[in-house]
Amino acid sequence: MAKSPPDGGSLARAHGADPGLPRGRTPLPADRRNAAHRERLVRAVIASAAELGCHGMTVADVVRRARVSRNVFYEHFTDKETAFLTALDEGGKQLFTCISAGTHGTDPMDRLRSALRAYLGFLAGEPEFARCFLIELFPCGPAAREQLHLARARFAAGIGRWHQSARRAQPDWPPVPKEIYRALVGAMHELVVAYVRENRVAHLPELEDTAVRLYLAVLREWPTRE
Repeated sequence: MAKSPPDGGSLARAHGADPGLPRGRTPLPADRRNAAHRERLVRAVIASAAELGCHGMTVADVVRRARVSRNVFYEHFTDKETAFLTALDEGGKQLFTCISAGTHGTDPMDRLRSALRAYLGFLAGEPEFARCFLIELFPCGPAAREQLHLARARFAAGIGRWHQSARRAQPDWPPVPKEIYRALVGAMHELVVAYVRENRVAHLPELEDTAVRLYLAVLREWPTRE
């Protein structure tokens, strides 16, 4: 199992060198303490799964990285698989928030390029999450794979909305079958996964021009029936 680069992202920032949160009576409100525990655990799960795999990581490894007790872990999760699914969900929310915030401009080309830049940049900055989200979830079972399926469906829907907007600005662009949006997501997925497998996550932004040209080659040049 190839390990993630040592200079990792914030979603996997371990707390092994940090002190544990105060135990017993403390001025820290319970809700804030619970939220801090959960954040530590989610980050530790991503770091552990990226390094050891979904099945290879253990609860002991997670709580060691998070600097919390096993009891605290089981206050938040029933098992490591549930914790992994939660971590994927948390990271996925941040990914889509980043894409939404990073998509700029009124020109369709500017919006396409900025959205792809935000997507690739987020994964490049979160190498451990990228490995978990794109590779380690597959052996983790159907529930994890369903999360990826839903994420890819959401990406496809976003491409569809962008394409319809682009066609309003460029009436000469042809319509395409809806399946093409999913096909583009699949093609992009394969490009990104190759970089992750080769431990080239930091270089993902290099795919921006390729991705833009891929989208335009399909959506702008789709053949119409005579």
